[in-house]
Amino acid sequence: MQEDMLRTLEYQKMKNQLMEHVASDLGKDKIHHLFPHRELKAVQLAQEETGDGEQVLRFRGHVPLGGVHDIRAELKRAQLGSVLDPQDFTDINDTIRAGNQLKAFIDQLLEEEEEISIPHLHAYVSDLFPLKNLEASIRRKISEDGYVLDSASDALRTTRQQIRTFESTVRSKLEQILRSKDAETKLSDRVVTIRNERYVIPVKQAYRNAFGGIVHDQSSSGQTLFIEPQSVVTANNQLREAKVKEKQEIERILRVLTEEVAAEGEQLSSNTEILAQLDFISAKALYAQRLRGVQPRLNDRRYVYFPRARHPLLGEDDVVPIDLEIGGDYHSLVITGPNTGGKTVALKTVGLFTLMAQSGLFLPTAEKAEATVFTNVFADIGDEQSIEQSLSTFSSHMTNIVSILREVDDQSLVLFDELGAGTDPAEGAALAVSILDEAHARDARTVATTHYTELKGYAYNRNGVMNASVEFDVDTLSPTYRLLTGVPGRSNAFAISRRLGLPENIIAAAESEMAADTKQAEQMITSLEARYQEAERAQEEADETRKQAEKLHRELDRAFTEMQKQKQAIYEDAEAKAQAEVEKAKQEAETIVADLRRLQQEGHAVKEHELIEARKGLEDAPPQLTKKQQQVKRKAEKAASYEPGEEVFVPRFNQSGYVVETSGKDEYSVQLGIMKMTLKADDLEKTSQPKPEKAGKSVTRVSGRSSHVKPELDLRGERYENAMAEVEKYLDDAVLAGYGRVHIVHGKGTGALRKGVKELLAKHPGVKNTRDGGMNEGGIGNTVVELK
Repeated sequence: MQEDMLRTLEYQKMKNQLMEHVASDLGKDKIHHLFPHRELKAVQLAQEETGDGEQVLRFRGHVPLGGVHDIRAELKRAQLGSVLDPQDFTDINDTIRAGNQLKAFIDQLLEEEEEISIPHLHAYVSDLFPLKNLEASIRRKISEDGYVLDSASDALRTTRQQIRTFESTVRSKLEQILRSKDAETKLSDRVVTIRNERYVIPVKQAYRNAFGGIVHDQSSSGQTLFIEPQSVVTANNQLREAKVKEKQEIERILRVLTEEVAAEGEQLSSNTEILAQLDFISAKALYAQRLRGVQPRLNDRRYVYFPRARHPLLGEDDVVPIDLEIGGDYHSLVITGPNTGGKTVALKTVGLFTLMAQSGLFLPTAEKAEATVFTNVFADIGDEQSIEQSLSTFSSHMTNIVSILREVDDQSLVLFDELGAGTDPAEGAALAVSILDEAHARDARTVATTHYTELKGYAYNRNGVMNASVEFDVDTLSPTYRLLTGVPGRSNAFAISRRLGLPENIIAAAESEMAADTKQAEQMITSLEARYQEAERAQEEADETRKQAEKLHRELDRAFTEMQKQKQAIYEDAEAKAQAEVEKAKQEAETIVADLRRLQQEGHAVKEHELIEARKGLEDAPPQLTKKQQQVKRKAEKAASYEPGEEVFVPRFNQSGYVVETSGKDEYSVQLGIMKMTLKADDLEKTSQPKPEKAGKSVTRVSGRSSHVKPELDLRGERYENAMAEVEKYLDDAVLAGYGRVHIVHGKGTGALRKGVKELLAKHPGVKNTRDGGMNEGGIGNTVVELK
């Protein structure tokens, strides 16, 4: 892609806009060398990196790049052996710190936002070297404003203490002179100043010998001499020697630090390149936000689709969005229409958007934009709207077109503005048709603008070619800048003349001069424009209706889900209340049964089997739901979600199973016997089994009897009162279950539990006989009970 073509499509102006969003000179350098990629993989990577940056801005609003400096020159000097300045170390340290802060920022973002995916940014920051030791060394020796600190070395600290002492001595002696009685007479001013790095006082010329010492300077008039009095010469000498030592020590410290930087030069260079790339990505993301750009889908079919495209160099209030498509049903697009109607802008938009997409930049379009990768983009665009056309202008454009046709192929995008203009209309139109045919034959993607009427019918006689036009509002006598694809441009000369007041007889005479086929073509174009506008309005109404329908569907879906949750909650609440009432009734019934048993023991006629049947009936009395309530329950259960391990019932197969895993939205993998099937949530129903405990939590089961009576009751560890109640209930259940013999394990212990069990068994009417267990039955720790 040639530089003049990039300039023609205003690529550099677009880069200047992008440049406004960088944070460092490193980013500016990246943009300065930005050039469209020619490989699809490279374009995909560049677009994905911009997408990563855009996600960071969406979640955090900024990318922290403060403190990044271009330190490549300093690193090169350090590696060549030159001693760096204190400010150089400040810039290096700021850059190291900025890299570490950026890495911490990205790591924290990934930790806090699970849904974000920024693999390229994460890979970049993961490759940053922390260089903590070098950062600490520089921070300990160099201040943030580029001053070598006293803490840089013990020798420097000692030397600077001496300097402060000598300075104090010199100033003290000079101030004594300034306060002396004859100071006002002999001195030009009562101040201490510095000349040649030595403290001096301003003495009048007439009193130059009054203080002795050394003359270092004089005023421009010669009336004042700057003299170092003899009394401070020694102290000034000591001060000067100390400052020389300070300078030497600072140079030694800077040399050592420079060697440390040179030792880490490779890592620092790597960090610099990474930070440059991160600054560049951040700038692309910020530019995308500014343009309200979208990431185009990329294809290798040389297909371009830019819906609602807005040229980035036009102001927000001035730009009119246009729809541009090429490479699908048609490979060539011919745009006709009036001057200043927006044809050239449409042409430049196609070219600039293609270059932007291949540079990894988002495009200011509507969603679903698509871009492709061209090896070459050729453009012949110039200002051909002046009536002062000349042969030299035509020759210039033809020369450019000739050079384009030498290189154009099926991987090219070709843009022709006012093709064939600048010469005789008939010859120009014929040349335009031939040039378009040649580009089309080479399977290039071509967009051309023209004034020629002959080209309006070009698309109708060629496969893969489409007409388009820029719309003109006759009522306002101004272009609308809208692009109408599929409709050729029509002449508006008669309509404009009529609006401007040209007599009707003149217009009628002009119309009669037109050929019949030309009139017919104009009428056809007018009809097409009207139908296009009508179809566009219908499309807009349909889109609005669809959006409203989608919104209503989402609202109804949310409402239905909420209703199902409410139904489930109401059912569970009602079931809980009913169960509580049954439990309450059972407790009251137990009290009544206990009273009846007491009456029986006192000699009243109460049959034992009646007591057992009454108790059993109470235990089997769960709340019964109506048919309607059962339907609500089943719907609520179907609307609910299921967890792995949960038992479910499948009505379609009349079989129960359990959930193995979630397979997708509203789909579950279910084990039915030996079969494992994937079923939708609507095919499943909840059972009365409890949900499985979550992994990692222990399950504690409450001690008690199961719904199936076992032939053995284990009382070990039970309290006496609880044990007696359990024995009584167990005997009732065992009798009802039809057992002839059961075992009650009470252990040996203190014998109190054993004695209580024996006494209860002796009085129970359902017990026929008892005995201690044999040697293989637990001995006296087990009582064998024979039932009636």
